[in-house]
Amino acid sequence: MNNKWLQWAKQLQSIAQSGLAFSKNEFDIERFEKIRNISIEIMSEYTELSNDKIRTLFANESGYQTPKIDVRAAIFKNGKILLVNEKKDKRWSMPGGYADIDLSISENAKKESMEEAGANVDPKRIIAVLDRNKYIKDDYPYAIYKIFVECDYIDGRYTDNLETSNAKFFEYENLPELSVGRNTKDQIKMCFEARETDILEPIFD
Repeated sequence: MNNKWLQWAKQLQSIAQSGLAFSKNEFDIERFEKIRNISIEIMSEYTELSNDKIRTLFANESGYQTPKIDVRAAIFKNGKILLVNEKKDKRWSMPGGYADIDLSISENAKKESMEEAGANVDPKRIIAVLDRNKYIKDDYPYAIYKIFVECDYIDGRYTDNLETSNAKFFEYENLPELSVGRNTKDQIKMCFEARETDILEPIFD
């Protein structure tokens, strides 16, 4: 659901975080702290999570607020895409996660592929950069830009890890239940279509 209360809470949180980052006046700082607390109370009221939990998940950063970056590796072999089974929800997604600040996009794609799928890959090109919350209508508190990277599979062997419980190749017509917060069926279709295109202009919204 595209709830207005969530948008209001996120906007208040963003205003408060920026104000706390740049304000020098102690009275302004106090006002922005109050705004942040109001945003936390709104989230807590509608999600039934405690204020402390909301503060940890939703209002735990400092500095000017910008979207997080999520890199997803679209790894292909013989017309199939490699997906991993997420331990958190028992559903499937392309390997990926939040980008590490000391790695490039291609390096993050390689890292996530190896850690989650045991796959050694060769990143080829960016398929798309998409705003997560334009395509997944839930009550997720963060703004995220998702970067989909087409990768060739070189070799590998899945090993158990903290985040995934399996890794397999799938045809598009035979996809398993997806972890929609990480990738949708339409996004996987987008990756398959890009794979068949020699000259690709990255998609962005």
